[in-house]
Amino acid sequence: MTSPIAPSPPSARNFGIDCLRGLAILLVIVHHLALPFRLPLGPSLLRDYLPKRLLDAVSFNGYEAVFIFFVISGFLIATRILERDGSLERVDLRRFYRARALRILPLLLLILGVLSVMALSGIEGFAPGDEQSLAGLLGSALTFTFNWYEGRTGWAPAGWDVLWSLSIEEVFYLGFPLLCLWLPRRLLIGLLLVWALALNPLRGLVPAADEVWREKAYLPGMAAIAWGVLASLLAQRWRPSRRDARALALFGAFCILLVLGWGELVHRHLFKSSMVGLVLGSALMLLAFHAHPPAPRAGLRWLARMGSLSYELYLSHMFMVLGAVALYRALLGREQAWTFGVYLPVLLLCFGLALVLEKFTLRFSRRGSCAAAEGKRELLVQ
Repeated sequence: MTSPIAPSPPSARNFGIDCLRGLAILLVIVHHLALPFRLPLGPSLLRDYLPKRLLDAVSFNGYEAVFIFFVISGFLIATRILERDGSLERVDLRRFYRARALRILPLLLLILGVLSVMALSGIEGFAPGDEQSLAGLLGSALTFTFNWYEGRTGWAPAGWDVLWSLSIEEVFYLGFPLLCLWLPRRLLIGLLLVWALALNPLRGLVPAADEVWREKAYLPGMAAIAWGVLASLLAQRWRPSRRDARALALFGAFCILLVLGWGELVHRHLFKSSMVGLVLGSALMLLAFHAHPPAPRAGLRWLARMGSLSYELYLSHMFMVLGAVALYRALLGREQAWTFGVYLPVLLLCFGLALVLEKFTLRFSRRGSCAAAEGKRELLVQ
């Protein structure tokens, strides 16, 4: 291996990483709209023109897309630390936590306020069920235990449910910088490596009958984040040639597409390794894009822009999804032939709302002091 790359100022946006993140958030939004009890694509008129496997791949990979997000998140957070502080063991705790708080909390608090008003109004999809309460939903969201709360009480209302993955990420980032300071570098890397490779066994620890917790347990999601952190550490020490980076990106894309399109075959014939293939493919693409950032392409700018708005889109898209489902049902009832016509308008509305929310978060960041300036740089690159 070559010597570590010297610390540098936070880098500009990476078009390739933004496109990968844009693909992930696109899959999440479409999945939440395409669920069988909402507006599925399978029974629509598209079934006569597109293969069922393609429709299923587009419709039912939202959960897998969240694990792509986890890998990207680990990669970017670790890269920011390495660029600012030079090494993980020199992480500035105060700056790290301030930057995370500025990035996460303003929009989260706004969304929680809107969700609370809608819950108190008894709106379907936002009001808590029999086993839950508004206080429980709010308390678990603010303490990043939302996934645990769902594991104990059952599925949360659809408008709130997206908060589970944020809990996994933020609990990881509360402890990760402390481990960076407390553990010797080799021990830290060893722990991350074991954790990453244990993704499948960690998922297997939860009985299949416990459906909610099996999907939303802390440790498997954190294992995916560990993949991203390890990829970032490797990227600081190894810069593949342009040719090798292209090969890495192509193989990584192959792994991701294989899981998204033929996940059941991978699960059945490759030792239940579909999630490992997904995070491996994501890590390889991140390594390639970091070494040789792709030039922006006009035909993909929209996807990259969705990637740059992924946090805003993720927290807010269910307002548009549930609103579209209610409007469609009011107009066409249970008729499913025309469901495909809803998707593009919903995506455009989600995009427009995310743009408004982005302005809110940037305006908030300008009101702070030096910590806000640091947070604004975080917003630009994350």
